[in-house]
Amino acid sequence: MNESERQLGVLTEQVNTCVKCPLSKTRTLAVPGEGPFDPDIMFVGEGPGFHEDKQGRPFVGQAGRFLEELITSIGMRRDQVYITNVVKCRPPENRDPAPNEMAACAPYLDRQMAILSPKIIVTLGRYSMARHFPGQSITRIHGQPKREGNRFILPLFHPAAGLRSPDVAELTRQDFLQIPMLLQQLRSPRPAPEPDSQPDDGGPKQLSLF
Repeated sequence: MNESERQLGVLTEQVNTCVKCPLSKTRTLAVPGEGPFDPDIMFVGEGPGFHEDKQGRPFVGQAGRFLEELITSIGMRRDQVYITNVVKCRPPENRDPAPNEMAACAPYLDRQMAILSPKIIVTLGRYSMARHFPGQSITRIHGQPKREGNRFILPLFHPAAGLRSPDVAELTRQDFLQIPMLLQQLRSPRPAPEPDSQPDDGGPKQLSLF
């Protein structure tokens, strides 16, 4: 067992026994997340639904099937990516997660991102998006990636929205096609900076920032 696997195992047990917010009183099972220990891609949804609550696994209902279709469309498999949610327990009646619930779960998601260190974080839906794009609208910025160091954050519609609207489903399919291109961009070395063309007069050099 490597260190990432050990740390994730500890975190999973903490999530499974968490009582930090009222959702712990109404859940059947917590849903920590699942996937490999060294994923290139992490998908972050909003919260578990009915089927997820029963099985303890993320995205196993209709939205999950659409997500798997999207993953297949870029030549990947579900078991090659990590899938989790902003909140790890089902909000009753599938309502939106409340601010105190998201705050209680935030440290778990932060730790997952730190342990797994994915190259691309794909946010699914507006609550997941808001962590990285505060004050923005998913209808305005979907499919517009943001680079953070050696990582991209890609905001997409939640798959459930695609089930309700064929137009959103098609937009999501098109947005998904960016993922392989973003991975390739991260794997390609950045071009070396242009050498300083000023004559060497023996004096101190200044590093150009632009």
